[in-house]
Amino acid sequence: MREEPSLTAPDPKTRPGTAVAEMFSAIAATYDLLNHVLSLNMDRHWRNVAVKELAASPSDLVLDLCTGTGDLAFTLVRRSGARAVGADFSRPMMDIASRKARRTGLSLPLAQADALALPFRSGAFDAVMVAFGVRNFEDLGGGLREMARVTKPGGKLAVLEFSSPKDSLFGAVYRVYFTRVLPMVGRLVSGRGGAYAYLPATVADFPAPPAFASRLRQAGFEVKAQRPLTGGIATLHLCQRTGAEPISGFSGTVAP
Repeated sequence: MREEPSLTAPDPKTRPGTAVAEMFSAIAATYDLLNHVLSLNMDRHWRNVAVKELAASPSDLVLDLCTGTGDLAFTLVRRSGARAVGADFSRPMMDIASRKARRTGLSLPLAQADALALPFRSGAFDAVMVAFGVRNFEDLGGGLREMARVTKPGGKLAVLEFSSPKDSLFGAVYRVYFTRVLPMVGRLVSGRGGAYAYLPATVADFPAPPAFASRLRQAGFEVKAQRPLTGGIATLHLCQRTGAEPISGFSGTVAP
């Protein structure tokens, strides 16, 4: 497939919101396929782990921020029975989520929204979750503060994000795959090679778990756990919104 020349990948350091939204809109049609293929289906496992650890109850209202095509929200609804609301800034991505909802009969109200200015009242949600989205925030601190604002005091947060494996043979092999093989396959399938070169660049620029934990605390969350998954390819960050008595609800230890 020929590379489409009309789309320039965003600068992975500044991540201007409009450009990031345009990039995700351009790859929406092949997004799910490439997620599954390029992760060797580990993305499904990671979402299942995140939902299990969030341990939402059927009465909970949960915001799936950066919902994309809705996979995390649908996993939550199926596994926990909780009510989910999806928010994303890419209309083509949410159009796919809407079609999935109609096809499966699952309810997923959707809102096109900027993560830095969410159209929800303060404390509207019992929990917030986001998978592979926070590293795309143009303003990381601002996005985390908005997530804290819409989470009720004592509510829960689960952030699933890519991370860099520690130095090892596995880490070295993974970095070659991530920086060379993944962009090539992404270009061949989607015709948007720049988008899949943008991905490893944003992961490399994202704060390591200890630094990200500090940013979460500054935004108003207590960090309960940071669990590496699949050798540290991804990390699940589990938090509680400050301002209330501690609550139970996070489930047991996550196996990598």
